[in-house]
Amino acid sequence: MSSRRSRLRQSSNSSITDEQIALLVSKLQALLPENRASSSHTVSAEVLQDACDYIKSLHQEVDQLSERLARLLAMADMSNAQAELLRSLLMQLARRS
Repeated sequence: MSSRRSRLRQSSNSSITDEQIALLVSKLQALLPENRASSSHTVSAEVLQDACDYIKSLHQEVDQLSERLARLLAMADMSNAQAELLRSLLMQLARRS
């Protein structure tokens, strides 16, 4: 354990333990798809990097699907009220990502 982490742990009664970090990293790794998850003997930093990369790829996929849906909606034959409702829902989704 690094001396910096030891000092941080001593300065705060509510600090997280190494065991808790290991458990959280393990849970995070389990959420990653198998092709993204590293081996069972992985450094925490690798799991965090894999998770960040996966989240970025999910954001890109959402953007691509949103663009595709927007193109399909532009070609769809629907009333102005239906089109406006779908546009507003898409805008809400876009703001969340």
